Amino acid sequence: MTIISRGFHGRRPPEGTKLPPGQYEATGFPVLSAGPTPHVEKSSWELSVTTEDGRRHTWDWAALMALPSESPTVDLHCVTKWSKFGTEWRGVSLDVLLADVETAAEHALVTSYGGYTTNLPLEDLLDGKAWITYSYGGDDLAPEHGGPARLLVPHLYLWKSAKWVRGIELLESDTPGFWESVGYHNYGDPWREQRYQGD
Repeated sequence: MTIISRGFHGRRPPEGTKLPPGQYEATGFPVLSAGPTPHVEKSSWELSVTTEDGRRHTWDWAALMALPSESPTVDLHCVTKWSKFGTEWRGVSLDVLLADVETAAEHALVTSYGGYTTNLPLEDLLDGKAWITYSYGGDDLAPEHGGPARLLVPHLYLWKSAKWVRGIELLESDTPGFWESVGYHNYGDPWREQRYQGD
């Protein structure tokens, strides 16, 4: 006879809960990075999207600023267990950036100034789920938080929201990024506590 305790597998959070399991609410905005903070001038900043067949699409700062922008207010969840509610950003949706990019790719590898990388399914960058942001709380995005521009993918743990973004490679097969290569979860859903491989 098998006995299963109701509490053994955990309980679903109550309706309307904003805090994923294992997280606590942070009042500040902690700064965590895999290396030193690169300082990138807007005059030399560039974002590229490279398709699986090598076609390259680029935007300099003026071109990014000329695109339609949005002001998402989102909750952030860091793998180190802090969550920050109601953060206010301004940026360009990946839907806008990728609108004229022809691709059959299903994966993306995001690269940053400074060498950081992270991988995501392409579908997690589309349909209003991700932005290239350049403003936080009404001010220019500070370098320690990824300025002049960072990727913002708030439905995944924050390491997927690459700071100092410089490129997105669209790939036919998945390629692990920096943290994924050393044992972090390949996807990183905070509601499923996907912190490390095997979670």
